[in-house]
Amino acid sequence: MLDGRAIDVRGVSLTYAGPPPVHALDGVDIEVARGEFVALLGPSGCGKSTLLRILADLVRPTSGEARADGVAYMPQRDLLLPWRRVLGNAVFAAELAGVPPDEAKRRARALLPRFGLEGFEQAWPAQLSGGMRQRLALLRTFLAPRETLLLDEPFGALDAITRRQMQRWLQDVLALEPRTVLLVTHDVEEALNLADTVYVMSPRPGRIVARIPVAIGRPRDAATVTSPGFIALKARLLAALDGDAAHDALSSS
Repeated sequence: MLDGRAIDVRGVSLTYAGPPPVHALDGVDIEVARGEFVALLGPSGCGKSTLLRILADLVRPTSGEARADGVAYMPQRDLLLPWRRVLGNAVFAAELAGVPPDEAKRRARALLPRFGLEGFEQAWPAQLSGGMRQRLALLRTFLAPRETLLLDEPFGALDAITRRQMQRWLQDVLALEPRTVLLVTHDVEEALNLADTVYVMSPRPGRIVARIPVAIGRPRDAATVTSPGFIALKARLLAALDGDAAHDALSSS
C-alpha cells in the first residue's frame, strides 16, 4: 500500500554494467501524492528518463525501491504507429490493457475535441503537425486505464511557441481530466508553469539536490512568468541546478 501516495521512490540507485560501468542514479528519493503534478528537472544525462523507466517497470534498479500505482508511460518520442489512423493510435494503449475496442473508441471520440483532434479521426500520423502528434500521443496515454502518467519531455522536440501553447493546453486538460503526473524536463520555466512540486537532480550520477514547492496559483498564463513569485522560484531552481542552494532548498521545503 502506498498510503495516499501515487509514487514512492526510496534510495534508488542504478549502475549499468560495463565496460565501463555507468553509475546512473545514486540514492534517489521521490514522493508524489495522488493528484499531484511533479516535475523532475535536471541536466541531460542525469538519469531523469532512467527513473521513469524504472517506475514503468522497464528497468530494474541496482538497489532501493520504486513503487507506483498503475502507470501510463509516454516516452520522449511519440512512437505513433504509421499504419494506424488517428483513432487507431489513440486507442492502442487501452486495447493493450484489455479495454474492449468499442469502449476504447467511444472514450477516444469523446476526448478528441478536448485534445484538439476532432475531425482528424481518419488522418494518418504523417499528416499531423508536431503539436498534433504530441496531443495524440498524450491522448493515447490518457486513454490507458491508469491514474498516474509518466511523461518524458513530451514537448521537448517542439519549437518554443508551440511548446508554450502545449503547456497551457495540458493545464486545461488536467483541470477537466485530473491525473497524477510525473514530468521529466530540462526546461526551468516548463517545470514552473506546470508543476505543484519540482525535484532538481544533479549531473550523473543523478541525485536529488532540491525539492521546491511551486506556490503559484492556477491557471498559469503569460502574465505568470513575469510575476515576482515566478521570478523568485526560477532563481531558486537555477541556483539549485548550479549546486549553490541545494541544502537550503531541501531544508526549507
